[in-house]
Amino acid sequence: MTDFTAEVRGVTKRYGETEAVRGVDLTLAPGECVAMVGHNGAGKSSLIKLMLGLTTPTEGSIRVLGGDPASAACSPIRRQIGFLPENVAFHPNMTGRETLDFYARLKGASRRGNDALFEKVGLEPTAIKRRVSTYSKGMRQRLALAQALLGGPKLLFLDEPTTGLDPALRQSFYAIVAELRDQGTTVLLCSHALTELEGQADRVMVMSRGRKVADGSLATLRSLAQLPVRIRLTLPTDDIDALASRVGQGAALTRLAGGVVELACANDDKIDLVRRIACDGPAAKVAVKDIEIVQPSLDEMYAHFLRREAAE
Repeated sequence: MTDFTAEVRGVTKRYGETEAVRGVDLTLAPGECVAMVGHNGAGKSSLIKLMLGLTTPTEGSIRVLGGDPASAACSPIRRQIGFLPENVAFHPNMTGRETLDFYARLKGASRRGNDALFEKVGLEPTAIKRRVSTYSKGMRQRLALAQALLGGPKLLFLDEPTTGLDPALRQSFYAIVAELRDQGTTVLLCSHALTELEGQADRVMVMSRGRKVADGSLATLRSLAQLPVRIRLTLPTDDIDALASRVGQGAALTRLAGGVVELACANDDKIDLVRRIACDGPAAKVAVKDIEIVQPSLDEMYAHFLRREAAE
């Protein structure tokens, strides 16, 4: 028995002389949401196809829900997997209801829960009676998500799932993901919208040129990247020189608009720096009106790991 929903061990996938995936190890646990990020051609979609059993690895092994996803004997297991591809294509002359009924039959799932799925993804009763050809990009994306949720999957692959969704619907989408995760569903999420992934994923895996170059929580990735923390202070212009004398040589100081000053320092030094700014001592006092600590963003860490990979 395994405690993992999916296990990828030393997997490589070659197409001729091209290595789409190179020596990747990955485990996905029940009730875990993992974000896989990387540029086009990094190997994200190729890895998903391998875990879906659509292609087979050149080297290494894959176990999904206890079986080989490419094996014919794994067919019943595939019914416990949901997949939302990056590019969704539905028959334009079918209605939303006909489309979801069709995919339910293909998957062997009951159609009785389809109305609840339409409601969950935000498709109105009037919309599901219309032909898909009349749907906006966002409506097609919501229909695709409903298709992926058929049968209550134990493992859910989402490839660029928020494409075409407005901010309100993106929040609704991530609420659905959080609910599924809390119910024990394993979610692997690919997205180029790195900013919106912060706070949504338990782990982030960075792919580059077919390789996994980083994997961990945001806190772990920040520790690995060792990028500077930024401390932004709002204070009167006259106090900027006093601030410079107080912080000394421990941080780089940059003047921003609106009376904001930004200090950059190592993460381990931020507490000491805040103490020096706030303390009452012989150094010149500064009238701090506001303070904000800005951790390195996922965008910045992603760029850092790609630069490091290129250098290596």
